[in-house]
Amino acid sequence: MIKTKFLTRTGVGSRKAILAGLAIAGAMGFSVSAPAIAQYRNEIRNDMSRCSSGSGPAVMVTVEGIKASQGNLRIQTYRATSGEWLKKGKWLSRIDVPAKAGTMTFCLPVPAPGTYGVAVRHDLNGNGDTDIMSDGGAMSNNPSINIFNLGKPSYSKVGVPVGKSVKSIRVEMKYM
Repeated sequence: MIKTKFLTRTGVGSRKAILAGLAIAGAMGFSVSAPAIAQYRNEIRNDMSRCSSGSGPAVMVTVEGIKASQGNLRIQTYRATSGEWLKKGKWLSRIDVPAKAGTMTFCLPVPAPGTYGVAVRHDLNGNGDTDIMSDGGAMSNNPSINIFNLGKPSYSKVGVPVGKSVKSIRVEMKYM
């Protein structure tokens, strides 16, 4: 094991020195993990080849009951934990596309086998805001959404186990 200490005159690690040390460690073949923030907020395109046979882990989501071919559809994956499900900035991947009435299918790769939740929102008028009286939504496992949970069911209700391959799920859009 190699121990290296980078200190400035004040005893605080220099960012430049730390980054240089990480680069050297990586070049020497040591495993250097990316910052935790890199795992979140990945805006991706809907690449269905990532859900082909032998691919994974991923969630292939078929969204049914899309009301109209107007506005935008946003689909996001989260870890199904109390600390991450529907928490601001804690989404793993996001696909934003123009909505098409009827049924649409999406491929959402996930970082590793685990339990994940999927949230879908149809911004019917495309204004970027949640308009409760017109916009639609759906979630993995199709939990009931009501006034008591304010459209945010527990992570335990939406969690879908994903192994090393592709997990296929169907969600049904709900509108007011």
